[in-house]
Amino acid sequence: MTLIAGIQQARLTDVRAREARRYAAGRPKSQGAASADWLDGVPLHWMTDWPMPFPMIVAKAKGARLTDIDGFEVDDFCLGDTGSMFGHSPPAVARAIAAQARRGLTYMLPSSDAADVGRLLTETFGDFRWQIATTATDANRFALRVVRAVTGRPKVLVFNGCYHGTVDDTMVGLLRGRTINRPGLLGQFADLTKTAVCCEFNDLAGVAAALAKGDVAAVLTEPVMTNSCMVLPVPGFLQGLRDLCDQHGALLMIDETHTISTGHGGYTRVHGLNPDIFVAGKCVAGGMPTAVWGLRPAVAARYAAVDAERDPGHSGMGTTLSANPMQFACLRATLTEVMTPQNYDHMENLAARLCDGLAAVVAHHALPWHVVRVGARVEFICAPGPLQNGTAAALAHVPQVEQVVHLGLLNRGCLIAPFHNMMLVSPATRKRQVDRLIAAFDEILTDLLT
Repeated sequence: MTLIAGIQQARLTDVRAREARRYAAGRPKSQGAASADWLDGVPLHWMTDWPMPFPMIVAKAKGARLTDIDGFEVDDFCLGDTGSMFGHSPPAVARAIAAQARRGLTYMLPSSDAADVGRLLTETFGDFRWQIATTATDANRFALRVVRAVTGRPKVLVFNGCYHGTVDDTMVGLLRGRTINRPGLLGQFADLTKTAVCCEFNDLAGVAAALAKGDVAAVLTEPVMTNSCMVLPVPGFLQGLRDLCDQHGALLMIDETHTISTGHGGYTRVHGLNPDIFVAGKCVAGGMPTAVWGLRPAVAARYAAVDAERDPGHSGMGTTLSANPMQFACLRATLTEVMTPQNYDHMENLAARLCDGLAAVVAHHALPWHVVRVGARVEFICAPGPLQNGTAAALAHVPQVEQVVHLGLLNRGCLIAPFHNMMLVSPATRKRQVDRLIAAFDEILTDLLT
């Protein structure tokens, strides 16, 4: 008898086949919606990464619910993998979009909202000098240009298994303690180790050794590793990064694109971090494609001095549609009416209920799993915990189990993130939806262990 994460392999195979048949039988319209005009039948290749036999085609989304073209309604705990963390089309954001659409969509000049948005960003996240991008990938890429410009150093230090969008510099890993290009990169012929060095999360000694070489411009990290199995920082690790950066003349970049789930102002504000550069994306404008990045005033002054001395010509930073008036309108609405302490209180209370409920189910079934939470973000992990680093997080992934659980949850009306076992609670999420998810989780695990 072969067990995978505590479940019989044969049972996994049987239940997966049954759940796939159930899903397909109820969604004839979604099954027939693939188009040969799209590469691989979908407009973005990630859309084929869900564990379902074929993507469900969404007809509408509102609050924390999705409706597909076959008429199925599901409770949405994926929420666009954080892009709609505050719910689908928050009313304040929808009103802002409608109003701004009548005043123009893009004109490459500041709108009347810009000054207020800058002030609101500072009030929410801290004293930074801000810039707007369209995605967090762009924001990280531009910020890395700045840190290299002001330090004169070529490398960025990232952590094994990190996720910072699709920035090439971060697509490195560790092989027997040596930085390498990540396996599986498509069309990447550059040696990324010339501009990046990789360490394990929670390993201050490794970071200290890398920074001592004097060629690292910045440490780029999430305060909690996400987009894999979540890894929490051990006590003292984040302050240790701050201290090591100060000691070795590197800058500290905190990417809060996922950990903005922590609370009002993100993990940085809630836990009193002091980064030199702050990055956030996805949900900061209520679902409108937007990211923000900010420099501490001292770093901004250093950048201004370098910029004033550079040769004339294009800096290679920025995109035409970034900082458009629609982004400012949505940022203003989100920061004033959606991303509020009151909404975060609601999210955190229900996320705690979800975390406790899932953990109770795991304990009831005596599985070697654990559940972890960061504010409104909850994950079940099919391995013992807590996890210490990216290597452990990669080993904790159990696709054969996760795919069956995901599909079983969907067939019971609950959608979670496809790339990992992440669930988000939004201001629109209700207690009954959380309880339905816990009950569905118990039901599918009971079925797998029968």
